[in-house]
Amino acid sequence: MAEKVLLDTDIGSDIDDAVALAWLLANPECDLVGITTVSGQPEVRARLASALCRVAGKDVPIVPGADKPLQVEARQPVAQQASSLERWPHDETFMSEDAIGFMADLINRHPGEITLLAVGPMTNVARLFEHNPEVPKKLKQIVLMCGRFGPEQLGRSPSEWNVHCDPHAAEIVLNTETNRTRVHGLDVTTQVQMDSDLVRRRFSVPLLEPVLDMAEEWFSRRPLITFHDPLAAVAVFDEAICGYERGFSTVATDSGADQGLSQWQPDDSGVLEVAFQVDPDRFFERYFEVF
Repeated sequence: MAEKVLLDTDIGSDIDDAVALAWLLANPECDLVGITTVSGQPEVRARLASALCRVAGKDVPIVPGADKPLQVEARQPVAQQASSLERWPHDETFMSEDAIGFMADLINRHPGEITLLAVGPMTNVARLFEHNPEVPKKLKQIVLMCGRFGPEQLGRSPSEWNVHCDPHAAEIVLNTETNRTRVHGLDVTTQVQMDSDLVRRRFSVPLLEPVLDMAEEWFSRRPLITFHDPLAAVAVFDEAICGYERGFSTVATDSGADQGLSQWQPDDSGVLEVAFQVDPDRFFERYFEVF
């Protein structure tokens, strides 16, 4: 039976969100039951997601979510990859339902079946958990891309970007007890990278063509792709790609240079399973085989 996945994404900023969504759409083991968008210009981000869904021939409900963080100022106000939309057919309007209500309704209708894959700032997920306290335990699991947990990160700034964009939301999500929470931070995601020339050669299949188009804007500023979000997505279906340690994490929320930094405490009774090892070869094999 296909895995039911609800994706919460800030597609349109870092290119890895589009790389992850394309993989989910191509994966026959994935039943993508919904997409919610988060961060500045959530409607534009929804249009980018719909462009990939159209290329894939998939009718996936897409709902724009929160455009601003819980407390800090907006740190990601624009979806830069929107310039590609003129070249790819996409939906212009979306469900009028509030994203949090959409997520809660979906999870309540499928208790114990849905994996919530959150790969952007945690604003939508934190609001979901705060407004619907029964929901965390109704998820099959939550799989995240956020944070940096190794001892080398202490005192470093800036923090991992998703946490930096909404540290208060990350603090809520990382400290909410669920049936299972797995987290993939910079400790592992920075080990799965591909330079722009190789990306252009490998992204030659139809579903990856719009992703490559979006990536050209990204390559104007950076020479490679780090597969942050795709690693979390693939790990939903292949747990052997990463090695995990159990423990607790707090996020610094006070203003200052350390805001958003994670304090990791290993503990066998912890609510989190955090990835500290990764097999890059196995990841790339699993990623490209679905295309």
